[in-house]
Amino acid sequence: MGFTTLFRKEMLRFLKVSVQTVAAPVLTSALYLVIFGQVFEGRMQVFEGVRYASFLVPGLVMMSVLQNAFANSSSSLIQSKITGNIVFILLAPISYLEFFWAYVAASVARGLAVGACVLAVTAWFVELRLEAPLWTAAFALLGAALAGALGLLAGIVSEKIDQLAAFQNFVILPLTMLSGVFYSIHSLPPFWRELSHANPFFYMIDGFRYGFFGAADVAPGVSLALVGAAFVAVAAACLLLLKSGYKLRT
Repeated sequence: MGFTTLFRKEMLRFLKVSVQTVAAPVLTSALYLVIFGQVFEGRMQVFEGVRYASFLVPGLVMMSVLQNAFANSSSSLIQSKITGNIVFILLAPISYLEFFWAYVAASVARGLAVGACVLAVTAWFVELRLEAPLWTAAFALLGAALAGALGLLAGIVSEKIDQLAAFQNFVILPLTMLSGVFYSIHSLPPFWRELSHANPFFYMIDGFRYGFFGAADVAPGVSLALVGAAFVAVAAACLLLLKSGYKLRT
């Protein structure tokens, strides 16, 4: 009951402002596709037989999934802390496990909803194929869960909006933009190529793109295992902080 109630609350929170939470990210992704697709079309080809604009779409979809999943849990929690209504959740008979999974599940739902809308809109502009749909679904779900857990972690440790904004601008945004959304890491110099392998977002986008084209920079099984390990680590940190009440009850 606790999980269901909190999950519904989080779902209603972002659905009531769907113009901001869904329509705006879709427009941003469409602009990315139009601008970068027009500039680099015919000048760059990453995979054999795949146009650059087609290569770009899965990256934009996954970028939207990750950014919106992170934003959902992080913004909700920090707003509850600032306004003080977090106390009503803490006083309710909701375990820290229900708390964690409700926020993450709602973040996954928002991330996937935005990603589906981005895919529906951008698919009108390019020709796409889906070589391995199960890999696509696995990376979308696990990637959204990891981003939602990261958002929850950021919301727990942050006390002010500017602290959360710093986390988003200096951690999430660079990890997303430098994850291979707009390029293949094989086009990078050796130093930056090796550094990209330390970015968990790279494995999410590379694996998600594999589901469309059947080609990737890293084997999808390896990528999925690394993303899963990252999710377990972040989830463990969140659960530890929630159980202790860090910056929530104290």
